[in-house]
Amino acid sequence: MQEVAYLDWNNSMEILNKAYETSLFVLIIGPKGTGKTSLVRDFAKNKNIDLESINFSLRTRESHLIGTKTLSNGTVSFDEGLLTKSMREGNILYLDEINSAEADVLLRLDEALDDRRQIALKESTGEVVRAKDNWFVVATINPLTHSGTKELPPQVLSRFPVRIRLEYPPENIELEIVKKHVSGHESEIMQAIKLANTLRQAAAVEELFYSPSLRETIAFGKLLDKGMSAKEAAVFVFGNVYTQWGNIEYQKVSDIITSMFGS
Repeated sequence: MQEVAYLDWNNSMEILNKAYETSLFVLIIGPKGTGKTSLVRDFAKNKNIDLESINFSLRTRESHLIGTKTLSNGTVSFDEGLLTKSMREGNILYLDEINSAEADVLLRLDEALDDRRQIALKESTGEVVRAKDNWFVVATINPLTHSGTKELPPQVLSRFPVRIRLEYPPENIELEIVKKHVSGHESEIMQAIKLANTLRQAAAVEELFYSPSLRETIAFGKLLDKGMSAKEAAVFVFGNVYTQWGNIEYQKVSDIITSMFGS
């Protein structure tokens, strides 16, 4: 499948470029499915720099960042983690959903992100690894309303002095994004975008439990490309997910879909 370029509708790429040129780490803040990862991937591609990435969760351990000792054929060696490798190689390190990480993981990460940009491998020889001058770090966080997220400690937050706010784009821009993935169906896709925004607004004021992302409007368009009707695609992509919160929640959304796409 052909890779689709990120549509830089709010000038985020220029901000990343200026941050890179001044060696200032960047934090991208926004809900899921707004293109945070696509933005970082395209930035690394445009710079022709390797990208190391890690998606944080409650299961992420220090060893994933720093490394771990291994035993092979009676020989003990140390397999370096993504953070250590990235510092040595001077590439771009992408820390996705950093506010899902546990406190001990953030503590080791903070050690590497301070002004010295170095880390002691206490798990191995005690060597101090110093990052190359062109090492660059971009992190993303989801709003605290998202499950599993926590408030970043102030000392970690301060390591990322450049902050990009990435929200859902205006409807005409979202249409352009979806059209990069599908052919035709412009009027139906615009209806789906209006539906998605209705559901997003309801979720923002806690009238609904879920806010659909750009991925869902793209999925809607792809189903239309395969011959599915707009009403069916809306039910399968936008409606049925609300079943997990009970029939009342599902019926609310089902009524909205019927009002927009007909019976």
